[in-house]
Amino acid sequence: MATPARQRALPSVERILKALEPFDVPRPMAVRLVRDRLASARGATDTPIPAFEVFIHDLRRELQELAETRLQPVINGTGILAHTNLGRAPLGDDLVESVRSVALGYSNLEISLIHGRRGHRGAYVEHGLALLCQAEAATVVNNGAAALVLILHHLTAGSGRHEVVISRGELIQIGGGFRIPDILQTSGAQLREIGTTNQTSIQDYRRAIGTQTALVLRVHPSNFYMEGFVDRPADAEVAAAAKVGGVPFVVDLGSGALMDLTAVAGLHSEPMPGQTLAAGADLVCFSGDKLLGGPQAGIIAGSRSWIDRLKADPLFRALRCDKLVFAALQATIDAYLHAAARRDAGPPKTVPMVNLMLTPVADLRARAVTLQERLRPSGLVMEVRASDSQIGGGVCPRSSMPSIALRIPPPRGNAEGFLDLLRKHRPPVIGRVSDGCCWIDLRTVFPSQDETLVCALQAVAQELSAGGPTAMSGDAP
Repeated sequence: MATPARQRALPSVERILKALEPFDVPRPMAVRLVRDRLASARGATDTPIPAFEVFIHDLRRELQELAETRLQPVINGTGILAHTNLGRAPLGDDLVESVRSVALGYSNLEISLIHGRRGHRGAYVEHGLALLCQAEAATVVNNGAAALVLILHHLTAGSGRHEVVISRGELIQIGGGFRIPDILQTSGAQLREIGTTNQTSIQDYRRAIGTQTALVLRVHPSNFYMEGFVDRPADAEVAAAAKVGGVPFVVDLGSGALMDLTAVAGLHSEPMPGQTLAAGADLVCFSGDKLLGGPQAGIIAGSRSWIDRLKADPLFRALRCDKLVFAALQATIDAYLHAAARRDAGPPKTVPMVNLMLTPVADLRARAVTLQERLRPSGLVMEVRASDSQIGGGVCPRSSMPSIALRIPPPRGNAEGFLDLLRKHRPPVIGRVSDGCCWIDLRTVFPSQDETLVCALQAVAQELSAGGPTAMSGDAP
């Protein structure tokens, strides 16, 4: 407990706030932080009270760090299109306008404009998704993991059957440290692991399906692939075994490609919902913010009877999407369906994910040369180099797309310090480090951001020129 003398020696909240002003967070946040720090200093009776200037310096840094956690736009120079840490799929103008028009006022989210009574949430979106997935029906929940949990919960809870038959080669870990076994067990399911990591046969499935089997599940490996002594039966074989056993066959597709990636972008193929359902799957699920290029959502498609049962489950309400997600999905689905109606026009280039994939390397090179010339007076050494981009988000781990990047050997060889300065610019620029240099891959930088990128690099170059040897963190003394 602080002594009266120590209590009097601490500055008041108001004095600290006046010294900190202006701060880039709402005042209540600053007050809370100041009070927390005063409480810590009051209780640390074994250490001296820091000088007022030190106190203010540390608090100003903490307030700045707090402000930096705000969601804000960045320039993605990593070359990874669906970068999980950077918000995955960017959204297009039509989509943003659709969200804006719904967000600004009221909408017909759950009212029938035809009958004048309560309607069904997401009817248009579900109809469009069913068409795109070549399914009898479809529905949406708030993310991909939620889609899988809903399916597992419904098929195992109260049915008297709790076992989920799954290959050991598909018990993977996805982004953020989440593991498929943990997600499955959260739903109350019991895993019936079959086969080995690299070898699972159709006989393994047939032997495992029994009176306690609730469903047979396949999970797309997403972030990795195996080569060599590897075997896994085709979906049609597994579907047939599940049908004989009288249990549903569910496939988590992960990315959910709605176009032939090999034909469109020269990438390794990804399983498509329509193909998987045609092979005999009862239900498929996938994310809306990966290859689809829409907002975060979990999409479920399959037989109408199973979709209706899922939507009647009480858990469905807890996992449903809000009006903004529906508005964003609506615009994304319309873009795909309009593109499908124009068979000679190819995939929907109004969807940024698609457009980024299909941007010709020649266009990227032309932009890079222009940027190089614009930045020549800054004093930065900059080279236009061939690069490789990836889709990211656990999609096509074997594939890369040819790209063009700006390769910048930083002063004093401190690439991490150079990237740190770019990251602290407003708006931040996120690049990558390779061979001791900073790389800015232009496949993930929108042409409309080129001018902003030039300003950021010029500002960093000027800061380095004015700051001398201490301008970049990590420099040797």
